[in-house]
Amino acid sequence: MPEALTRPRTTALPPLPRTFEEFNEQRKASFIKVKDFKQGGGRLIGYLCSYTPLEIIEAAGVSAVGLCGTSDEVIPAAEEVLPANLCPLIKSTYGFAYSQKCPFTYFSDLIVGETTCDGKKKMYELLNELKPTHVLHLPQSRARTYEREGWYEECRLLKEHLEEIYGITITDDDLRVAARQRNRLRRAQLALFSLQEQQPPVISGVELMSTMFAGTFNFDVAAYTESLEKLYEERRAEAVKNGSKVDPTAKRVLITGCPVGGVINKIGRTVETNGGVIVCQDDCAGERTARMMVDEDADDILRAIADRYLEINCAVMTPNEGRFENTLGMIEKYHVDGVIESVLQACHPFNVESSKMERAVEGKGVPYMKIETDYSSGDQGQIDTRIAAFIETL
Repeated sequence: MPEALTRPRTTALPPLPRTFEEFNEQRKASFIKVKDFKQGGGRLIGYLCSYTPLEIIEAAGVSAVGLCGTSDEVIPAAEEVLPANLCPLIKSTYGFAYSQKCPFTYFSDLIVGETTCDGKKKMYELLNELKPTHVLHLPQSRARTYEREGWYEECRLLKEHLEEIYGITITDDDLRVAARQRNRLRRAQLALFSLQEQQPPVISGVELMSTMFAGTFNFDVAAYTESLEKLYEERRAEAVKNGSKVDPTAKRVLITGCPVGGVINKIGRTVETNGGVIVCQDDCAGERTARMMVDEDADDILRAIADRYLEINCAVMTPNEGRFENTLGMIEKYHVDGVIESVLQACHPFNVESSKMERAVEGKGVPYMKIETDYSSGDQGQIDTRIAAFIETL
């Protein structure tokens, strides 16, 4: 077994937060779960973006857990430090760390961030005061050779940082093992996504989005992969035997834009209670990212990992034509009736880019609607009305 996966693990733990007794039972259980994981020798690193090269973290024998905030619960606390007119994802992420209410942030050995947008990269400076934070300097384009070389160097520096803090050596074999495991997970995700191509789709979009989002909090990649493979077989077999439980008259909706973790209910469930079904999640956690595999047999496995992550199509990249081409391809593949773009307030990259997405989608003859929102419930009534009216037009 690779060296990084067999070395003794650190067990020194911080105490539970001072406010632990004030938490609800579900949050207490989460704190105890991750505390037991760490006490048993587990290593944990939090990450905040799909650009984070998870294979490097996992090659160090470390579990990677997503830390993007998806709730408005801690935003008042965050606004004690951060400006109010900031993206809710940024405020929620910082607020959970600042208030010590997220068990995964609290027990992480390190947080890995990235310079995707200006708000996040400046927030990381403040987050580093609460928890050691390693920031990957992401290029804003892939067009120039030096940008690819710079990103490769960032991945190498992350590898060296992990070797230093854990006192290990991450070998190429370690990286290949991690790449194979991650590729298997991506194939399991793609299998589940493929069930939505059917007419009607096999799974509700809310169930599928919630399943994918829950995976970011799983400490064991292999176990999570097996659970997805099992879910695929179960849902496929049920559909073959009894047909789909999704209304065959439901309008098929593709959701794109900002990460949907914080709006699964606000937008996704609203679509599916108003005559629609989400058949395609076209964000950084959806199919277009899962399709990108690491070349497990590449001579330079670290470069193969770096290259794979740099190809992700996010609005922070300029130009970003690959995103529109991908969306149009998915419209055909999933027989989409309409596209909803979800943009979080103050997310300037996606908000500006939405005009190009609208032209691309409507140019294909498919209706498009943009929803700009945050994590609060204040605009829920308005969103309900807009989505219901949109679906009626499809």
